[in-house]
Amino acid sequence: MIPLFPLNTILFPDGRLALQVFEVRYLDMIRKCIANGEEFGIVPLARGDEVRKPGQHEALCSVGTLARVVEWTAPLPGLMQITCLGTQRFRIETATQLPHGLWMAEITRLPDDLAIPIPNDQQDVANALGSLIRTLQQRGVTGAQMPMQPPYRLDDSGWVANRWCELLQLDMGQKELLLAQENPVLRLELVQDALTENGLLN
Repeated sequence: MIPLFPLNTILFPDGRLALQVFEVRYLDMIRKCIANGEEFGIVPLARGDEVRKPGQHEALCSVGTLARVVEWTAPLPGLMQITCLGTQRFRIETATQLPHGLWMAEITRLPDDLAIPIPNDQQDVANALGSLIRTLQQRGVTGAQMPMQPPYRLDDSGWVANRWCELLQLDMGQKELLLAQENPVLRLELVQDALTENGLLN
């Protein structure tokens, strides 16, 4: 069983996500994960809000990504600021909500993406991401502030697709489908379609 952190966002392997943690259910969970060097699951919310409300029922998407805390501070009592790194996608088999609100799940880990070079037909997707990275660097955005972290694997289909999945303003259903897609080249093709629809490719 792993603890889950349901969010209105999505994390992919090798992605970084900054979070402010203040609910007791998640403060306890994060402290234990840090102390024991354990991972937790970030899973998109299909229904409900991130902050627990009386009478609200959360519904979870069926896929998520394991995460480990790589940086953390506790600037105030009852507040933690953490940065976590996505490690491996998973599918939820069963999920149970404990009395204090924390979700626990039995999961099946999904295979890591195979390292597949960018196909010629999708090279424009990698080029656009490389251009974005260069533009941010030229503007003086520091490595810590970048939306993606080096090494920049612009020759890898899965890495390029995953970074665009995190950057694009897609609805949660679309992002869940992309996260569940086990073929990185097909995921890249779907990203290419979304970029084209949004006028982001030449």
